[in-house]
Amino acid sequence: MATDGKNKTLLQLVGVVLFMGAMAWAAVPFYNWFCRVTGFAGTTNVAEGPAGEILDQTIKVRFDASKARGFPWEFKPMQTEMTVRIGEEGLAFYEAYNPTDHPVAGQAAYNVYPYEAGAYFSKIECFCFTEQVLMPGERVQMPVSFYVDPEIVEDRDAKHSKHITLSYTFYEIDLPEEAQAALDTKTADENSVN
Repeated sequence: MATDGKNKTLLQLVGVVLFMGAMAWAAVPFYNWFCRVTGFAGTTNVAEGPAGEILDQTIKVRFDASKARGFPWEFKPMQTEMTVRIGEEGLAFYEAYNPTDHPVAGQAAYNVYPYEAGAYFSKIECFCFTEQVLMPGERVQMPVSFYVDPEIVEDRDAKHSKHITLSYTFYEIDLPEEAQAALDTKTADENSVN
């Protein structure tokens, strides 16, 4: 009898551990999905194309750039702000420069402020959708195409927003396999010449 009780308790504990592990594994994808759907924490939307309606109301969009501690690139917006009509497609550019003597890969994290406007800020194209690799001394201008959804004027909290700040933070990632392979080939070629 005592053994059956211990086995039952052991199975319950194993079940709890497996359940908690599954929940921990699913937490990040679920949180990302939740933020995309609700605009929580300033997460923006991704759109297939421009909004169907353009209002006569305007909104000011400000642009901000930062980088993770120790990230070697220079990174800045090419414009500090622009005024767009709600629903109108806007196009902004950010500039990145790699001052190092080696390739550096980066990925941009982003959000908008005020947070309640995140659900209405839609990106059509953005450098933040993919990893970026800059070669030594390379300087690039990276576009972001966006619009503010006309439904913002119906939102009880977001409709009073007069400006939205779009912020990006670049952080370093491992070089993609193709870039690392090209670098290894170049290094091998240089070593065979010497």
